[in-house]
Amino acid sequence: MAHLDATHPKEPIPGWRIFRSDQGRLWATRERPYNETAEKAGAWRTVDADDEPGLCRAIAEQESVAEMGPVTAT
Repeated sequence: MAHLDATHPKEPIPGWRIFRSDQGRLWATRERPYNETAEKAGAWRTVDADDEPGLCRAIAEQESVAEMGPVTAT
């Protein structure tokens, strides 16, 4: 991810809107809700982090959770 200015990233993450709070914390919210399966798996639509690498990791984690789907007992 490129350097973020006060409110907007220079290189957006497709499907996510990134912003900085008044306190300087980075937040991202997914533009489209996850489907029901992804939500049941625990995918969160909004994440936050202290810095850019942390925000990228948080987004990647949520996309990974959504792709895996719910864990079922066997």
